[in-house]
Amino acid sequence: MNPHSELHIYASTNAKMAARVVIFFKTMQAARCPTDELSLTNCAVVSEKDLQSGQHVTVKTTPNHKFVFTTKSHHTVTPGTIAFSLPQRKWAGLSIGQEVEVANYNFDKAKQCIGLVSLEIDFLQKKSTDTSPYDSDKMASEFIQQFNNQAFSVTQQLVFSFCDKLFGLQIKDIEAMDPSILKGEPASGKKQKIDVGLLVGNSQVMFVKAESSCLTLVGKAKAKEARQTIINPDFNFERMGIGGLDKEFSDIFRRAFASRVFPPDIVEQMGCKHVKGILLFGPPGCGKTLMARQIGKMLNSRDPKVVNGPEILNKFVGESEANIRKLFADAEEEQKRLGANSGLHIIIFDELDAICKQRGTAGGSTGVHDTVVNQLLSKIDGVEQLNNILVIGMTNRPDLIDDALMRPGRFEVKMEIGLPDEKGRFQILNIHTNKMREFNLLAIDVDVKELSVETKNFSGAELEGLVRAAQSTAMNRHIKATATVEVDMERAEKLQVHQADFLGSLNNDIKPAFGTNQEDYCSYIMNGIIKWGDPVTRVLDDGELLVQQTKNSDRTPLVTVLLEGPPGSGKTALAAKIAEESEFPFIKICSPDKMIGHSEISKCHAIKKVFDDACKSQLSCVVVDDIERLLDYVPIGPRFSNLVLQALLVLLKKTPPKGRKLLVIGTTSRKDVLQEMEMLDAFSTSIHVHNISTGEHLVEALELLGSFSEPERATIAKQVKGKRVWIGIKKLLMLIEMSLQMEQEYRVSKFLQLLRDEGAMDDGNQIRV
Repeated sequence: MNPHSELHIYASTNAKMAARVVIFFKTMQAARCPTDELSLTNCAVVSEKDLQSGQHVTVKTTPNHKFVFTTKSHHTVTPGTIAFSLPQRKWAGLSIGQEVEVANYNFDKAKQCIGLVSLEIDFLQKKSTDTSPYDSDKMASEFIQQFNNQAFSVTQQLVFSFCDKLFGLQIKDIEAMDPSILKGEPASGKKQKIDVGLLVGNSQVMFVKAESSCLTLVGKAKAKEARQTIINPDFNFERMGIGGLDKEFSDIFRRAFASRVFPPDIVEQMGCKHVKGILLFGPPGCGKTLMARQIGKMLNSRDPKVVNGPEILNKFVGESEANIRKLFADAEEEQKRLGANSGLHIIIFDELDAICKQRGTAGGSTGVHDTVVNQLLSKIDGVEQLNNILVIGMTNRPDLIDDALMRPGRFEVKMEIGLPDEKGRFQILNIHTNKMREFNLLAIDVDVKELSVETKNFSGAELEGLVRAAQSTAMNRHIKATATVEVDMERAEKLQVHQADFLGSLNNDIKPAFGTNQEDYCSYIMNGIIKWGDPVTRVLDDGELLVQQTKNSDRTPLVTVLLEGPPGSGKTALAAKIAEESEFPFIKICSPDKMIGHSEISKCHAIKKVFDDACKSQLSCVVVDDIERLLDYVPIGPRFSNLVLQALLVLLKKTPPKGRKLLVIGTTSRKDVLQEMEMLDAFSTSIHVHNISTGEHLVEALELLGSFSEPERATIAKQVKGKRVWIGIKKLLMLIEMSLQMEQEYRVSKFLQLLRDEGAMDDGNQIRV
């Protein structure tokens, strides 16, 4: 019997195989599919004389390769041929005119119905790609309608038409339907992989985007993509050289990266958009640039593009805007090509305020800054939005940046990188001394904990400078003081940095920019505080109470006090003493002698800078000395600077940022003038500083000063007993020093004469105020 001309039927005698009957046909020739419409059916097209539509056949191309197809009959096909589409011929390795053996194929519906089929999908032609989202649920429904009751095999390729677009599909995986479901029973949960299956009406279809595809899928019928975590698992703050910024990193991660860690389908279902911009601001040297640089290492993303603000600007028309566009070009191209699969592109702008100033503020300029800001706005959050970028800006002057950049959707996360606290300073010092510790170059007496306590208001850069200064001090000990500079190699091998090197550098070499400058206030108390009586003690006690209130009270982060009294009564010295004993990390004296020749505007800027700097420290004390002189007040006229007055009134009432506390101590000799200017109400309280007003207080002051001998003081006490005295401690010091220039026998008489001449003491008990 000839197998090529007659039918041979093989029926299995095994009861389990009774459902499958194989009928071998005559050999047929492979042909090209006659029309594009038939190609989209995913069927093998045959003549009506050979087979009917809807039958399933195996096509044997070689002795070891068989492929299962569903047939569709068409009158244009020549009898004895079987037509395949191009994807089918590629999958089965068929050529036109090749002879194949075709056999009937019956599915075992108890085992071969498709429960779940996974399809890899991409645009059929790259030129027809677009970024429009395609609903995978509607795709799945359309797929089942188009290919219901068709045979599918793992690795099979086919063409799928949806929304007038052609997509190339490849079968990645097939799971058989749970037999319990077919019997109408609850699902057993068993999953069985099969190579060939029959698509039925209740099959599940899952779409998987092809690798490097720019197709955008939405809906539940898309497979969850295997995602590489965006956070590099190997990053370590200490190894990256970052210390004292744990909270800041935590806040940035929560706002900027949490949505990027979650699977995109969950983010999509929440309707969540990624944060595209972070603005880091704060004092110089606190780690803004370091943090931005290390964020790129912390993330599994491309190397960040770092650009300094002024580098963007170009003298040629349009070039500045073109430089902005170039920064975003790679991200735009990749998003068009890969869509949601695009990697994260990080762009870092250092000195952002150089290019993003408030628009319209540069009078008389060419307007380049305005157009650069416009270009940056359109790229970050314009009509064609990019979702694969993270722009990090850094500045010391956030007040100069255009408001449009600060709204949500642009530089949405604004993070202040402030001065490190004690814990942060400990981390930073450990980082910078770690290598010395590793090679036994750090002496055992070095107490990093103590250094972190002593370095209040040091920035990270200043702490690094402190370590360098200590290292240079230690190395200098091993340099021979000869005609030539030589290193004592024998001693150099024993080189170690000691605690004394750090403390010496702390006292002499490195001073914090936002710290306490002792030279600033020590000149005001170089003679010490003369506690000649209870009035002085009460001022110091009240000052101590205000210091404790500033430290401990959460209700009053801003405490202002005015020390008022007659000229020369020691108001500035007492204010400086209260500030010194507060031991606040930031102490600054705002004094008229530092603003000689300043215009009103520049004086306002200088005062504002003192208060702004104070707000960067956790605890600060500002002494506003001689307020009437700052206001340019003179009794003739009268005349004063209303501009400076209004600036002071605003600053004295401005509460510091959350977590910061500020004590302001003002001094004045003209309380009445401040009353008229309505400035007294700006202070929380006022303390009166008295002049020396009794002979007993005068003698007490002389004794504390120790300038006169005991017999001389006794003579003076006898002369001033029962008499009214009125003199400020400052004037008293001057009169004493003048008297001491005389010969010893004339010093007392000269001192008493000077008191009378100054009107500080009168025999008729008349007091000169």
